[in-house]
Amino acid sequence: MAPELRHLRYLLAVAEHGNFTRAAEELRVSQPTLSQQIKQLERILGVRLLDRSGRTVRPTDVGESYLHYARRALQDLAAAERAVHDVVDLTRGGLRLAVTPTFTTYLVGPLTEELYARHPGIALDVVETTQDRIESGLAADEFDLGIAFRGTHLPGLVGTALGTERLSLVVGATRSTPAPDAPPLPVRDLDAEHLALLSDDFATRGHIDEYFARHGVRPRIAVQANSIQALTEIVRRTPLATVLPDAIARDHPHLRPVAVDPPLPVRTVVLLRRESAYRSAAARAFERLTRDVVRARDDFPESAG
Repeated sequence: MAPELRHLRYLLAVAEHGNFTRAAEELRVSQPTLSQQIKQLERILGVRLLDRSGRTVRPTDVGESYLHYARRALQDLAAAERAVHDVVDLTRGGLRLAVTPTFTTYLVGPLTEELYARHPGIALDVVETTQDRIESGLAADEFDLGIAFRGTHLPGLVGTALGTERLSLVVGATRSTPAPDAPPLPVRDLDAEHLALLSDDFATRGHIDEYFARHGVRPRIAVQANSIQALTEIVRRTPLATVLPDAIARDHPHLRPVAVDPPLPVRTVVLLRRESAYRSAAARAFERLTRDVVRARDDFPESAG
């Protein structure tokens, strides 16, 4: 007798939850049935896969090794099923897209608009998350594509450069700002600013902090938020400034960008995918569409190689 797919799914569920009860609830089977199936798998393989001696169920050493290949087998099977259901004429299909939060604000809307105009039969599933989570999700075949920033990516991921994103100091429209032909604000003047910034789990915040440290300025951080919408509302209603992509300020009628010297960071935007993943017709179409949409905007003024 050989292991069956249900054995692999049951083992993965127990390993992920560390508990037979919660795993059984997720799988919608009884706990005795789940326990019996795991024991059957262990008998087939002739090894002990789970350590049940503690309060939490943990994989044994050999269990960890087996789980690595079980996950890969289920990922490959899911990819095979998507390949079978892929429709080249794009009358139907699905795409799982992950993006970092700044792109949700000004890029996901135009991309979805264009996708729906060209291929209304494709269902789009968008997840907003951190770059680390995007990369781990691509590696685990949870996403088909990700839009993030160029950097040192996880092994097996490849990125296609889309262009560059510029950061700016941003203030509310009611606050007085330099005339358009005035010289940029010297970086040392930021010491006097009170800022509302993204929290430090955002990649954008890391770029901002590095810029401040490099130029020896220490503005007061009055507010931290994990939402760009919250930041734009705060800056719109208070004298606080923030740092956001140029595109957000340009698209928002109540915000104004302020040039700073030296300029704030520029980041290369990339479309990420897993190199060995099956590329569905929907994914290939979305890659082409993304390049078209980005080229048509002035938010990415420099081509990135």
